[in-house]
Amino acid sequence: MVEVFKTNVGNTFSAKKIVALIHTKFAGYTANFDLEDCDNILRIQSMDRSIEVRSILQLMKDQGLHAEILHDIIGAGHQWRSPLCEPIAAP
Repeated sequence: MVEVFKTNVGNTFSAKKIVALIHTKFAGYTANFDLEDCDNILRIQSMDRSIEVRSILQLMKDQGLHAEILHDIIGAGHQWRSPLCEPIAAP
């Protein structure tokens, strides 16, 4: 299972701190950030269980940060990740 979040994490220090917290609190999760993406993406993967979305959102809030689920919408030959991002060609 994979979940992708739009965040307001804007620097490597905060990203590393959040990843370390996720890896500590959620055994079996693999987390990483893409801070070059316009949505400061947090991607979390688990091979054996669903991602605890509410717990992740609360963890972010507890750290003074914001995250929201990023839903993919596919249509008209484009995949939209967020209204703030440019469309990317669908595979």
